[in-house]
Amino acid sequence: MKITIIGAGNMGGAIARGLAKSGHQSVTDITVSDPFGEKLHALKAEYPNINISDDNEEAVKGADYVILAVKPWLVGQVLRAIRLKGNQVLVSIASGISFEELAHDVMVREMPMFRVIPNTAISELESMTLIASRNTNKAQNLFVQDIFYEMGRIMFLDEEKLAAATALSSCGIAYVLKYIQAAMQAGIEMGIRPDDAMELVAQSAKGAAALILERHTHPAVEIDKVTTPGGITIKGINELEHAGFTSAIIKAMKESR
Repeated sequence: MKITIIGAGNMGGAIARGLAKSGHQSVTDITVSDPFGEKLHALKAEYPNINISDDNEEAVKGADYVILAVKPWLVGQVLRAIRLKGNQVLVSIASGISFEELAHDVMVREMPMFRVIPNTAISELESMTLIASRNTNKAQNLFVQDIFYEMGRIMFLDEEKLAAATALSSCGIAYVLKYIQAAMQAGIEMGIRPDDAMELVAQSAKGAAALILERHTHPAVEIDKVTTPGGITIKGINELEHAGFTSAIIKAMKESR
């Protein structure tokens, strides 16, 4: 299968690198199109066999799957210009652009479409990727599932659940990083070198995630294992609650829908 990615920015570039790293797809079957040559040449330097183009319309010719990784306000303009065919499959990465809006812009109402929302960890093959589908068949679902499964974890959802799930996974990664940044600052204030503080906190976050994902346990269960009566951890947990930590996270997630 031939895949064209339109857009070599943060997300398009991450998907291209993720595909190339995963080995799921031959690099020679991947084309990346972007009007800005600097981003394309950076990709080409990393993966010499990848195809690059500054002409979107030319790049999608012969593609089985077209991954649209442009800013939401550019989606309509780009789709109307490239004139996709009914036998092609559109995979939109643009958050907030509905299937109805995509169908209007491609002018092929029954075109198979996916809305895919990865997060930026896709470049490290560690994304939590959300997928919704419309007018697709089992083979197409499996193909897209296999592509993104190679780059982390995936979850198929109904379209109406995407906004809430995006707050948890795509926006959520920024909130996790904000915690890491804040914890680093605390470590530095307590005398830990910045690089050491970053490694300590990041590995702790990675370990916490592994406990949940691999054991299918609950955060409260794992917290209880750390918080011994009268111990230092429960003092810190209680201070977080006094400061409104849980409420702040809930409000941030709801604001991001």
